[in-house]
Order: sequence, then structure tokens, then C-alpha cells
Amino acid sequence: METESIKPIPLGSMTTERKSNLFQRMAEDIQAVFERDPAARSTLEILFCYSGLHAAWGHHITHWMWQHRMRFLARLLSQMIRGLTGIEIHPGAIIGPRFFIDHGMGVVIGETAEIGADVTLYHGVTLGGTSLAKGKRHPTLGDGVVVGTGAKVLGAITIGENSRIGANAVVVKSVPPNSVVVGVPGQVVVRSKPRPAHAAPDLEHGQMPDLIGVSVASLLQRVEALEAQAHGNQHDEVLHHPDKDGVWHGEDFMI
Repeated sequence: METESIKPIPLGSMTTERKSNLFQRMAEDIQAVFERDPAARSTLEILFCYSGLHAAWGHHITHWMWQHRMRFLARLLSQMIRGLTGIEIHPGAIIGPRFFIDHGMGVVIGETAEIGADVTLYHGVTLGGTSLAKGKRHPTLGDGVVVGTGAKVLGAITIGENSRIGANAVVVKSVPPNSVVVGVPGQVVVRSKPRPAHAAPDLEHGQMPDLIGVSVASLLQRVEALEAQAHGNQHDEVLHHPDKDGVWHGEDFMI
């Protein structure tokens, strides 16, 4: 898919967010933790034990300082927050409401990254740049995006709303809305049915397409058909396939 075919996502929710009350936003952040982490048991636990929340709240302060030209102090404070939480968010990044980082260790968010509303990141995620040029060089994530553990989203690309990036995927091209991305480099699968508006975040990390496996299986079926045709449909060789659960068995490989 060509990068140019993906239109930038208008992050209108961020404009509304700037007008909202700080305490209201903090309450929304806490509620977002309850909605996306079944391990969360109480508000007190979230306030004291969730480093992702601490990093996000710290970014509220450093981003305000960055906007008001206190940039050295903003960077200094962001480095202190990094030391406390293991999460590095550049003060220049723009982050929408109800942002949630689960576990959080090793997350890196670059200066020109833009993150929409209701976005979820897991530990080890990088929103990085691929250029030495000044200007926009980090990703834009639309509303409702989920980025799995260890995934790398690199460059001034756009991840469409309600998309899910699989664990350890490397994404270097823009992704249309309502898609799932897996692999290195990331391969895009557009959902057959778009997720409804305001749906809960898509956390079904176990439901990822095996594109290589499907491709190999298709090639095996093609070879089987060609061999049958070459032998006049009389050949005795049987090609084995995995069972309905996608599991191969040792007898298929004489092991």
C-alpha cells in the first residue's frame, strides 16, 4: 500500500482536550485503566502502582513547559520521569485523552509523534523517527489504536483509527483504518468488518493472522494439484496438512 494513499488523521479530540479540565482528564485516565486492565482493583492501586499513568501525567506537565518555551526544563523533567518509570516520552509529543501504557517499561515516544484518543501501548513499544531532517518524522496514531508488546512504528507514517499492531511487528508504511498489522516488515490485513465507533479497545492479541503460514499452505495445495494433474490423478503421494487447530504432527515429517 502506498503511503501517499493514506490521508492524515484529523486529531480533533486533542483540540477539545486542551479545553478540558485537568482533573477531569486525570479521572478519565484512571477510568481508562479500569477498562483496559483487569488486574486493576482500586483507584488507590492505580494511583501508586501504574507507571504508565505516572508517565502520562508527567507528560502533561512537560508538554505544557515545552509549549511555553521552557524546553531545557521540560527535557530535564522528562528524563527524571524516564528514570522513575522506564518510559521515555519527549515533551514535544502530542497525546490525546485516555491514553494508557500497560506495564510500560521500555516505551519510547519521539518528539513529533501524535497520538489520538483511547490509544493503548504495551511495554517495549517505540514510536520512532527515520530521518535526520527537522520537522515531522515520527508516527501519527489514530483514535483507538492498540500497539502490542515490542512493536516498532517508525517514520512519519499514519496508523489508521481502530487498528491493532501485533507484538514485535515493525511498521514502516502507513496503515488504513480498521486494520491488523503483523510481521517484519509489517504486513497489513484490513478487517472484514470495521470495528463499531466507541468500541472497547481491541486487546485480542492471540487473534493474529499467520500470513506466511497461509501462503505456504496455499503453495502446498497448488503443488498437490499440479502433481495430481501430472500423474493423471493417480499418484499415491499424499501431502499432509495441519489439523483444524493449525497443529502439525510428527508423522507428517517422519519424526
